[in-house]
Amino acid sequence: MIPTIPQSRSFRLVYGGYVLLFFLYLALPLTVVAVFAFNDSQFPSLPWQGFTWNWFFGDSDPQIGVFHERGILRAVGTSAIVAGCVAMLSVAVGMTNAFLFNRYEFRGKGALYVLMLLPLVIPGIVLGISILIASSTLANGVWDVAQLDIQALRPGLLLVVLGQFSFITTIATLVITARLQKFDRTLEDAALNLGATRLTAVRTITIPFLMPAMIGAVVVAFLMSFENFNTTLMLVGSDAPLTIAMFDRLKEGSTPLLNAVSLLLMLGSSLLALLVILFQRR
Repeated sequence: MIPTIPQSRSFRLVYGGYVLLFFLYLALPLTVVAVFAFNDSQFPSLPWQGFTWNWFFGDSDPQIGVFHERGILRAVGTSAIVAGCVAMLSVAVGMTNAFLFNRYEFRGKGALYVLMLLPLVIPGIVLGISILIASSTLANGVWDVAQLDIQALRPGLLLVVLGQFSFITTIATLVITARLQKFDRTLEDAALNLGATRLTAVRTITIPFLMPAMIGAVVVAFLMSFENFNTTLMLVGSDAPLTIAMFDRLKEGSTPLLNAVSLLLMLGSSLLALLVILFQRR
């Protein structure tokens, strides 16, 4: 709806109702998950059995809370390590990609740009299977030739990092490129005229200008990696990240413990998003 165009009262009411229903549709499932994290029951369903904190802090069966569930805590740590590695790699490569596509002209630039965007349109499950087949084929080939088993090419955390990095780096590239396109290159030229080297000009002028986008890219990459399931499922080994651990628990039967984990993830994601917004406003 365009605010400058006069609208009838009935149209505004219908439009307002549509917006309200849309946000209810988004918020209602999350609200239900959050509410049942406090249900004093073995199952996250009605009827309501009473309020409890046991699914967060309980230390005895049958209500062992999140902070006493070693398997879940171990999975959170694994996800944090993977997400941190993916975020750092994605932002580092994304920044070099941004400079490459924004500053340089070369043959095949358009094709290379499309190739960079390709992982975004490939389903995550297909991407994971492709990486798994390629790495397993390479590992088997090395074994056949040299009788050398390269464990890094087998399902495990390294493949999970590489699999998530293959498409998350595209997101980081787009975020940083959007900021770099707004940069006034005459500032670098002024620094060069005053005796700075190209590297010094980029380090002291361009990088600080890109810092808000880089911080935002780090947070986006971290959250996307932390919650990724499809690609991770195909590449995971014995050390399962949180999404895979929750999926395995769900196959055994849902409990409010998973609701509690989900609520903590929602709060953590919201806090990170709020910090990014505050940082960018500063």
